[in-house]
Amino acid sequence: MKSSIAIKIAAVGAFAVLAGCTDLKPLQADIDSLKTQVGTLSSDVSALKADRTAANAAAAASSANTAATAASAKADAAQAAANRAQATADAAQKGVTDLNEKIDRMFQRSVSK
Repeated sequence: MKSSIAIKIAAVGAFAVLAGCTDLKPLQADIDSLKTQVGTLSSDVSALKADRTAANAAAAASSANTAATAASAKADAAQAAANRAQATADAAQKGVTDLNEKIDRMFQRSVSK
C-alpha cells in the first residue's frame, strides 16, 4: 500500500512537472519578448549616446568657430597695425634718403669749390 501511495505521488509529481512544462511556453514567449525589448532599449540608449556625442561635438565646433572668429579679428587688427608701421617706416626711410641726398649735394658743392 505504501508503495502504491508512493507511485501515486510520483505520478502526481510527474503530471505536475509535465503540466508545468506546458506552462513554460508562454513564459518562453515572454522571455523572448523581453529579450527583444532589451535589444530595442539597448539600441535606443546607443542612439541617445550618439546624439549626446553629436551635440557635444556640435557645441565644441561652435566654440571653436567662435574662437577662430576672435582670432581672425585679432589677426586683422595686427595686420592693420603692421600696415601702419610699414607706412611709418616707409616715410622715415624716405626722410633718410632725402637727407642723404641733401648731404651729398652739400658735400659735392663744398668739394667743387
